[in-house]
Amino acid sequence: MRANRAYHLIASRDRVAPAFLDEDRRDRVEVVSIDDGEVAMFWELAARDASRLLRDLRTDMAGMEAEAFLAKWLPRSQ
Repeated sequence: MRANRAYHLIASRDRVAPAFLDEDRRDRVEVVSIDDGEVAMFWELAARDASRLLRDLRTDMAGMEAEAFLAKWLPRSQ
């Protein structure tokens, strides 16, 4: 099963202001299991870093199997 069928990606902002106006803004990125609703991975990053992480996660979720996705990303989560 593809990772994007097994996990849901959630991104939330610390503040409403765009990142280029608020360099201190922190964004949260979560990968949540669809089966049980548990958070599998979590990051809290600067807005620019979170944007890059989201792009990479979306790419891997669409192209990798769920087990391979976890094996690649789990060691990197906080």
